Amino acid sequence: MTELKILAISGSLRADSHNTALLRAARALAPAGVTVEIYEGLGEIPPYRQDLDTPAVRPAVVQDLRDRITAADGLLIATPEYNYSIPGVLKNALDWVSTDWTRTEGVPLLRKPVAITGAAPSNFGSARAQLALRQVFVCTDSDVVVKPEVIVFRSHERLDASGQLVDETTRELLQGLLGALLAKAEAHAEARLLTAA
Repeated sequence: MTELKILAISGSLRADSHNTALLRAARALAPAGVTVEIYEGLGEIPPYRQDLDTPAVRPAVVQDLRDRITAADGLLIATPEYNYSIPGVLKNALDWVSTDWTRTEGVPLLRKPVAITGAAPSNFGSARAQLALRQVFVCTDSDVVVKPEVIVFRSHERLDASGQLVDETTRELLQGLLGALLAKAEAHAEARLLTAA
């Protein structure tokens, strides 16, 4: 396996977020040669404004996220569920990284390997939020992992008081999701090398 870099984004800004805890668990489960970087700037991204969405005037924090996604071999997103859908802050960030109005820089999410998970204390976990997020990635033509689906319901029972993932079944599912994402990311990396040769 080549060296791979995964950018992990939590859709929750909560300090003790179960979704961020999932990403920390994924980072710990990553095999040798794989770096999982947890993005921490979601709360700083301003509301989307098309008038500012060009390389010349785009907010620096937005450009940084676009650059990080472009440089990453894949994305791992953990989303909570708000009102049967994804949080506004997450959707806002995705709006900023799904465009190329000048047709000069490329769309960071285009064909990018993406894996989705999510946690919630309810009996449904983040099932509806994950469906809504998958719909967004249909529009961006991202390469989304289809299986396994990792919906962490009753998440408060699967994490200990310090936010460590202690449920073995969830750990195994998360490891499987990460493995599927890495397989896609590695295939994309090999295809880039062949194209460049």
